[in-house]
Amino acid sequence: MYVDAAEQVEPAVVKIQRMLRKIDQLHLPRASRRDLESILVRQVSNELDRLLPWQAGHGQETAAVAFRIGQAAHLDDEVLHQLELAALLHDLGLLMLPPHLQTGQGSLEPDSYVAIQNHARLGATLLEPFSFLREATVMIAHHHERWDGSGYPYGLRGEFIPFGSRILAVADAFQAIQVPGVRDRSLRDHIALRILRVASGTQFDPLVVDILVELFEETDAVCVRETRYR
Repeated sequence: MYVDAAEQVEPAVVKIQRMLRKIDQLHLPRASRRDLESILVRQVSNELDRLLPWQAGHGQETAAVAFRIGQAAHLDDEVLHQLELAALLHDLGLLMLPPHLQTGQGSLEPDSYVAIQNHARLGATLLEPFSFLREATVMIAHHHERWDGSGYPYGLRGEFIPFGSRILAVADAFQAIQVPGVRDRSLRDHIALRILRVASGTQFDPLVVDILVELFEETDAVCVRETRYR
C-alpha cells in the first residue's frame, strides 16, 4: 500500500500508535518483556514496510547491523534492546511528511529537504508517549546529527550525540547506500564501507565506523547483516 493521499496518513499513524500502545501495556518480567517487545515491534516494522514499500526491509536490516555494532561496543542488554527497537522504528516520522515525499523518488526542492529533515524529530514525537521506547526515542531523535555538528534536527556534535544515535546513524547509512550498476551484494557492502570511511570524523563517529569495518574484516559480510541477535 502506498500512502498517496493526506487523509490516509493519519489512519496509518493511528494504527501504528495503537499497536505500540498494546506493547506498552504489557505486564511481564523485564527479560521476558524484552523478547516479546522485539517480536511485536517487528510487526510494527512490517506495517511500516507495507506503507513505505520503496524501503521495505530497511528497518530490519539496519537493526541487524546496529545490533552487531552495539555488541562489539559492549553495550549492556537493555541498551542493545533499545538500539534494536530504535533501528526498527527510526523512519516512522516519514509517515508524517507530505505524501509526495514518501515515495523516496524524484528530485527535491529546498523546501522539501527542510521537510525531510524533520522526520527524525517527528518520529520521536510520535513515540514519546510509550514508556518502553523511552531510550529508543532519544536515539531516533538524534540519528541524523553529524559528528562535526552540521546535522539535524538540533546540530549536536561529537560526544554530545547519544552513542546509540551514532551507531544508528552508521547502520542506517550503511544499509541505505546504493551503488548504481553494482548487483553483487558483497561488492556493494565494501564500496559502502569505503564511503563511510571517507565520512568518518565529519558525518560519522570514527569509533563506530571503525567497529563496523572491523566486523566486516573479521566476519563474513552476510553474518554481519543477518545474524539474529539472541
